[in-house]
Amino acid sequence: MSPRNPQLAMVEELQKQIAELENTSPHSEAALEEIERLREQVVSLQQDVPPSHQDAWERVLLARHPQRPYTLDYIRMLFTEFTEVHGDRRFADDPAIVSGLARFEDRPVVVVGHQKGRDTKQKLLRNFGMPNPEGYRKALRVMRLGAKFNLPIITLVDTPGAYPGIGAEERGQAEAIAHNLKEIPKLSVPILVVIHGEGGSGGALAIAVGDKVLMLENAIYSVISPESCSSILWRDWNHKQEAARILKLTAPDLRQFGIVDEIVPEPYGGAHTDPERAGALLRSAIRESLRALEALPAAELLERRHEKLRRLATLVTES
Repeated sequence: MSPRNPQLAMVEELQKQIAELENTSPHSEAALEEIERLREQVVSLQQDVPPSHQDAWERVLLARHPQRPYTLDYIRMLFTEFTEVHGDRRFADDPAIVSGLARFEDRPVVVVGHQKGRDTKQKLLRNFGMPNPEGYRKALRVMRLGAKFNLPIITLVDTPGAYPGIGAEERGQAEAIAHNLKEIPKLSVPILVVIHGEGGSGGALAIAVGDKVLMLENAIYSVISPESCSSILWRDWNHKQEAARILKLTAPDLRQFGIVDEIVPEPYGGAHTDPERAGALLRSAIRESLRALEALPAAELLERRHEKLRRLATLVTES
């Protein structure tokens, strides 16, 4: 664990207050306004924390930074002629998932991603970036459309997780995620995954199956949030920093395990300090990755993808 300093101690205290407010009343407008006020204090304190002193918990804070670029920000910076496609043709449209056709450097592509909200109104509209099952069905519908016309697929991952509400469960949340995991690997076009914020559990994984996984330097990717892990193992949230470390949710950890293929650097202090520069760095990584994937015949692409997925299931035992 890296040495602590007064700024980090204050950030942790403010984050604790934010977590308590979110846990007590996640959809209250008054609570959201107070959360925004506290987060503004967090922003000012984080400016003086150098990247070399960041442990897993600091990465969690950066991945959740309220000014960090979201999916629509990256779509604006990286793509042209974006045409959004709505609805799953079964129930409704889900604003927590953004999907459509676009051009990446004059190359037609399909873009699918989670979208969070900035202000109270947008957060409620986007359901805090937590998709319902119709969002995942919409994502698969658009990805299949891309495969039909031989278009590369780029997914942008940033979600705390799939929405756990009663309505979502009644409409088949688990089945929708499982169906995506089953069907996406069959698509015979290049699939590039970008984890740029939070990669929360199956809610992230449902659109994160691909040929290559890019992860921004300060993004996180885990089966459970540190707070939830702490509440399960220690019966409270006070051990969330230790949980973050144990979960190995940072980009370097996941690159070492082979879950992530490439780490995309961010501007000093995090992507929120210079969004345009963050977009430029990501653009370069996407360009090189697409060039390599598009050079592969469809049969070889599928064979490599399936082999990659099989390697993730390797069981390691200690004597």
